Amino acid sequence: MKQTRFPAGWNEARVREVLEHYEGQTEDEAVAEDEAAFRSPGQTVMVVPNRLVPEITRLIERRRPARATRSYRSDKASQPAAHTPRRG
Repeated sequence: MKQTRFPAGWNEARVREVLEHYEGQTEDEAVAEDEAAFRSPGQTVMVVPNRLVPEITRLIERRRPARATRSYRSDKASQPAAHTPRRG
């Protein structure tokens, strides 16, 4: 049987906690969380080609302080979302 491997700083309990957080949200709570992320001071949200996401992620990780704490949102945001952009 293959044992599940987690990224550094992650374990099964943390995965379950994050899943419970997002699965327990109402649609309104999820929208409010997303909107709050767009208003976070000191951060910018931008659209980039999917092929550049790994390179951008590596750049951010190199510049992030070693002991930076991460919220649910930052963990989720580090994974590219597959969605269709809204238009007009």
